[in-house]
Formats: sequence, C-alpha cells, structure tokens
Amino acid sequence: MNDILWTPTKERADASTMAEFERFLNEKRGLTFDDYNAMWDWSVTDLDGFWSAIWEYFDVKASAPYTSVMAKRQMPGAEWCPGAMLNFTDQIMKHVDSQPEGDALIVQSETFSRKRLSWTELRDQVASVAAHLRDMGVTKGDRVVAVLPNTETAMIAFFATASIGAIWSLCAPDMGHVAILDRFKQIEPKVLIAQDGYVHAGKTVDRREILAGLEAALPSLVQCVTVPFVGDLPDGHTAWDSLLDRDAPYESTQVPFDHPLWIVYSSGTTGNPKPIVHGHGGIILESAKQSLHHDFRRGGRYCWLTSSGWIMWNSQFTALGQGTTVAMFDGAPNYPDMGVIWRFVADEKLDFFGAGAAFFSGCMKAGLTPRDEVDLSALRSLGSTGSPLSSDAYDWIYSNVKEDVWLAPISGGTDLAGAFVLGHPGMPVRAGEMQCRALGNAVRAFDEDGNDLTGVVGELVCTEPLPSMPLYFWGDDDGSRLHDSYFDTYAGIWRHGDWIEINAHGGSVIYGRSDATINRKGLRLGSAEIYQAVEGLDEVMDSLVVDLEFLGRESFMPLFVVPAQGVAFDDAFKDKINAAIRKNVSARFIPNEIIEVAEVPRTLSGKKLEVPVKKLLLGQDPEKVVNKDSMANPDSFDFYVAYAKTRATQKD
Repeated sequence: MNDILWTPTKERADASTMAEFERFLNEKRGLTFDDYNAMWDWSVTDLDGFWSAIWEYFDVKASAPYTSVMAKRQMPGAEWCPGAMLNFTDQIMKHVDSQPEGDALIVQSETFSRKRLSWTELRDQVASVAAHLRDMGVTKGDRVVAVLPNTETAMIAFFATASIGAIWSLCAPDMGHVAILDRFKQIEPKVLIAQDGYVHAGKTVDRREILAGLEAALPSLVQCVTVPFVGDLPDGHTAWDSLLDRDAPYESTQVPFDHPLWIVYSSGTTGNPKPIVHGHGGIILESAKQSLHHDFRRGGRYCWLTSSGWIMWNSQFTALGQGTTVAMFDGAPNYPDMGVIWRFVADEKLDFFGAGAAFFSGCMKAGLTPRDEVDLSALRSLGSTGSPLSSDAYDWIYSNVKEDVWLAPISGGTDLAGAFVLGHPGMPVRAGEMQCRALGNAVRAFDEDGNDLTGVVGELVCTEPLPSMPLYFWGDDDGSRLHDSYFDTYAGIWRHGDWIEINAHGGSVIYGRSDATINRKGLRLGSAEIYQAVEGLDEVMDSLVVDLEFLGRESFMPLFVVPAQGVAFDDAFKDKINAAIRKNVSARFIPNEIIEVAEVPRTLSGKKLEVPVKKLLLGQDPEKVVNKDSMANPDSFDFYVAYAKTRATQKD
C-alpha cells in the first residue's frame, strides 16, 4: 500500500459537500454506510435511488418531472428520466438571485488582459446573445459552432446556444484548418462564431485566412459572427460586441432530458474524429455528482488550465453549476516563464486549481518552488488529468507547492464528459493513486475473459449505464460506430481503452492506453510505469515508448527521450536510463534502443501519441496514422517519420 501524503482534518471532511450529501441520504432516505466503498457500491447498484437522490439534493430545475429514473437499463441504449423537461442553462442561472453582484467569471487573457463578469452580467449577456441568435433563425436542434479561445465569449455563446435548445460545438483557435473542418463539416452548422486572431507567448497569431476558408467550406452557414482583433470586420459578418446590446429577459427553451446539448470530438489523430453527442439532462446529473468529488460550493474560486479544445473546458460548468467562481486563463502557460500560472493562482486567490499532468511535470523539471515564490494561502485543492501523474510529481507538489493541499487527480474522458476515478475530500491521499471510483460509475478492472480483478492491472470497464454516456455519434444512424468504439469487447459493457489497477481499499492507478500496451516476452505492462521510471530522472524532460510486435520476429521497443537542457546524450546517459528501468520496473523492459528527440508528439489535450507512432513504425502510411492538425506540436512528427524510414531501410 502506497505512502499516505495527506489526510484531511475532521473539520475539513465534515464540512465537505460529500459529507453534506451523506447526511442528506441519512436524513431523507434513511441510508447509512460503513465507509465510502459501501456508499459507492449502493450508488452503482441502486441506480434509481442514487440518481434520484442527486436530482433532489442538487435541486435540478425542471418544468416537468420524470416519470421514472430509468426506462431502459442497458448499454448501449439506456433511457434516462423520460417525461422530464428542462434546460442545462437554468442550472447555471439559478445562482444569479443568490449572488447577483458576485464574481461568476474571471478571465486572464494574453490577448485582452483581465476581465470580470458578475452573475447578473453573465445572465444579461447570455439573454442578449440568445435573442440575436433567434433573430438569425437559430431554433431548437440547429448547430452553432465556434472557434474561440478559453474566454468569456465562448462561455456566453455556449449558454446562449443551449438556452434556446440549439446544439453547441467548439474548437480551439490553434487547431489546424483541416482538423476544424473534419469536425464541423460533419454536423452542418448554421452559425459560426470566431475570433480572428490572438496573442500567444507574446506573439500575435492571425487566423483570418483560415477562418475565411472555413466559411467557404461550410455551405450550411447562414451567419458568421466575428470577434475582431487583428483586422476589420469582414463583409457580411456580425460583430460579437453587437450581440451584447439587447436588454432582453433571460428565457430558456424547455427540452427533453436527452435533447442534445453539445457535440464534442475524439482526438481525431488516427481517423475522422467521432462527433460525440451528450444530452442536457445527462450532463446536469454527471456535473452535479462530480462536484461532490471536487468539493465545489458557492463562494469558491476555481480554475482548470485548459484550452477550449479539451473536454476540461466543458468541465468548468461543473464548478459554475454550484455557484463557484470560474477563473479562466487564456495564454501560454510558460510565458514569460513557468511561474506565470502560479502567480495567477495566487493573485486570484484560487482555492482549487487543476491542470494536465504534463504541466505539473514541467514545473517539477524546471525546478519551480511555488510555495516560496507566491502566496498560496488560499489554495486548498489541486487536480490533475490528461495522463497519469507520476509519484514523483505527487512528492514535488507536497514538497514544493503546499504540504497541506488536497491533491485529487482524475481520469475519465471526452466520451462521457466526466471522470471514472477521482478524488474524495474526506479520504487520505496516497502517492501515485487516485482516491476512489466515482459515485454512480460502476468501474471495474477486467481480464480478457471479463473476470473482475482486484490488485491486478486490467481493462477499465463500466458495467452499468451512466446518464452522461453519449446519446449517439452524429451521423451514426445505425449505431455501429458507437458500438464498435465501446461495446465490441465485452457484450453490454463499456470498455474505455485504459489499463487500470483497483486495489482493495478502492484506490486506483491508471497505466496508460490499453491499445499501447508493452508486451515483452509475455509480460504486459502499461507505458506509464516506464515513464515514471525514466522521467523521474532529472536529466530527462519527456519520453515516449512503443513496443513493436512483428509477425515472426522478436519485438522491438524503442524509447524516445527529450534530454534536459545541457545534458549530453551519451552512453553514460543511456546507462542511467536503463538502470532506472531495471530498478523501478524490470530488466525485461530495457529498451532495444534509446533515441534522442526534441519533442514528444502530443494531442491538443496533452496526451502522448503512442498509438500513431507505433503504427508509423510498423510500416503504416504517415498520412493515415495521424492528422497533424489535431496535434499540439505537429512538426514534431517529422522526426518519427524520418526514423521510420531509417528503420525500414535497416530491416531491408
């Protein structure tokens, strides 16, 4: 069992929203539980009882009640809350009356500096934009798409769209032309909202040419709305600011529980991105439930460092839905230096800050000591996701950020707009572990035959339906693409594609993608264990490993490493890497070759592109294994293409 790094005081545990929910269950339902695992077991067994309790506890606003919690308990095809009529935006706007002049949004932008929106200003601007969208002919079921950064504009536009029952879809402005088109052309949008440029790392980026190309390639568009920054308003476009001028009452179109809310996308790095449709009601319930695990409440101040192209952008609504102030950061996280984010956390007096695991690892490698450089007295909680957070990063956080902070890494996915495993404010934090499985999420580890595993690495599966699971993929009329994505391995059970180990006390460790498994002489391993050993060295900034299994030949496992600045890439350096793997993993996983690289290729959400690199090195067409427009650093892939050609020549 891993070392305990933090334990909540009784006062903190008892004051948490999770503890309040437990007291509610006792008072209203007569339920008591010996421990969290017993509570979790109830939540994934009595689905009607659990989700109806979430509905009641969080006072879900609905103009018509549901007739039953579950009409169909099956996957795929579960049917939730038939009869209910509601709107996601109402769950946010209900907080205006209780804190009209309080901070709803704080935005720190490299492009536009700092802005603040009160709850009243947020509601009024949403109502104004919604009125203008209606004037443009946008009605229930129409698609409104946007290419916007992580600022208040995207938030307002989303709420306005959702409030009239239209369907929202968003891409980050740094995405490539092809990647954006691959997404939006599938859903035939009626309105496009875009910003024509932005500032990143001190440099102005002009996007006018790309946006003009999008407009020309989307014939379904009837209106383009532009946020001008680098140039004049294009002919025929509407200026964003002109949509904020209407003194209109806030109104919401009531829709069924499973009416589409937004369309998000799989990474699209290895094929046409899947357009994943989530519903109003499912996102309301999942967001409310997840807020218990984050301990969100009115008066809190929250930020997750995210681009607008990552599902963590959507997760900001989880905090906002509880009346928590959301602080949005739009800019380079390392400009003018790596400390810029920690200064933001301190200046805004954030009590919850989250980021991708790569951000924390980068701070650790850069030798930052935020606790000595800024005032983090307000900070109570830290979150991490995107890739597994190493034990070394846990130690760095408690040694160099704050020793009494609650560290709550999570793992989930765009697919369900939620988390499978995450934190609990009343439980201890153990090095390298996520604290618990999410309430309502029947997460298990399965072997190849579908047997439940404890203390052994297996496939991450979910054995019961969740209200936030995809309604469908847009255009997947017969459901075959949805089925093949999640349900083709275990009948009626969601297979997520991650390796997970769930221990006896309910904690878990994610070991990376199961389709990027390392298999050395019959011993299977997730790549995360190798990364932890290799990247635990001060001399290594980043790494990527793949296992190439060739028919009729020995497998070949190359390890690509990014040395720290000034470190010589020599035999002594390689020996140190091999020694770390031998000590911390196994001599069986010593790589066949260690290769120096300038960058590890990553998705826009920061995940390492293990599978595309593996396919490339197995001989597949570079143009087909990855869509560079869906990468955070597309030029980095050129090295791997050249390396693959060299490998092919050597084999010949």
